Amino acid sequence: MISRSLLTLLVLSLGAESAAQNGSDWPQFRRDAALSGISASPLGDELELKWSAPLGFSVESSPAIVGGFVYATSLPGVLVKLDVQDGAEAWRYRPGTTEAEAGEFEEDRFGESSPAVAGDTVYVGDLLGVLHAVDTDSGKPRWRFPTGAEIKSSPVVAGELVLIGSYDEHFYGVDRATGKARWSLLTEGPVHATPGRAGGLAWVTGCDAVLRGVRITDGTEMLRFDSGAYTAASPAIAEGTLYYGTFNNEVLAVDVDAGKLSWRYEHPERHFPFYASAAITDDLVIVAGRDKLVHALDRQTGEARWTFRARARFDASPAVAGDRVYAGNADGRLYVLDLATGEKLSEFHAGAAIMGSPAVANGRIVFGTQDGTLFALGPPTD
Repeated sequence: MISRSLLTLLVLSLGAESAAQNGSDWPQFRRDAALSGISASPLGDELELKWSAPLGFSVESSPAIVGGFVYATSLPGVLVKLDVQDGAEAWRYRPGTTEAEAGEFEEDRFGESSPAVAGDTVYVGDLLGVLHAVDTDSGKPRWRFPTGAEIKSSPVVAGELVLIGSYDEHFYGVDRATGKARWSLLTEGPVHATPGRAGGLAWVTGCDAVLRGVRITDGTEMLRFDSGAYTAASPAIAEGTLYYGTFNNEVLAVDVDAGKLSWRYEHPERHFPFYASAAITDDLVIVAGRDKLVHALDRQTGEARWTFRARARFDASPAVAGDRVYAGNADGRLYVLDLATGEKLSEFHAGAAIMGSPAVANGRIVFGTQDGTLFALGPPTD
């Protein structure tokens, strides 16, 4: 168990770490180190289709948007780089398709793991348990790091390391330059979620029902909290508190400084798991569930401010841009909601289930569907 004084220092440093990540890009799952799901690019409520691109069988992950380009994957083993403005393809990376690699890899490999871009490299995990590092300019592989089972966790870059969880029940710190593991932490179940970062620690939930604070430099477990249930959602972090939903139909707020639960939320009537990760604003936690609802919860008390009901479950994590919430649903619709009231302002029908979370940057909201199409929407052209 980590000491209270050290935790206080870690929490205080969160502000400096988050402030260092600025700009309008969306370089990783949930955009930033805190996994806030908050965009720096307001879009408004009226959106029109700017472009669409067929990628393959199914897009299960969230795109990254960096430097005017979109990086996205699809299930048949494709990682692509597209122009964010018009969808023009810069390159397409398919592991196992070069002559030297013939027969080395299977085809269906890119699932829920979302690309993360840092410097001149894009990182992404696959369903064969391999973490890939790919050159952003050429689309050529730099290295591959194999784990012992599928990867659904999204990579997070922390200094010289790439942090990634695997279904082999390990959480890894992989050297960005060499692709070799600096350390690995054995857990008690598959690591599905993406880690949030704050103050030198990686905070990761697990299928073993444990929230862990792991020291990034050496992989030492510094804190653990019993979540009480299987957890697939990633923790969103704000001012020393972690917010995430569980398969026990609850949303938890964990005060890591005090090492205890701040509040627990469960809808009074609809009891379904939370698979998607939360977005956090100054005063709200926005979380979507398999109960077909988007919930807006008071960050301090956990009380519901409003709910919005869709036609099907939410597995995609909502994004917030300005005073709007953007939530993709299994009914094939992207809903645009008023942040203050939950009122539906508009919707875009994509034609197939939206299971991957949207990314919002550079005047575009980009997301994929289960029929393998990547969509980019933006404000209407005058």
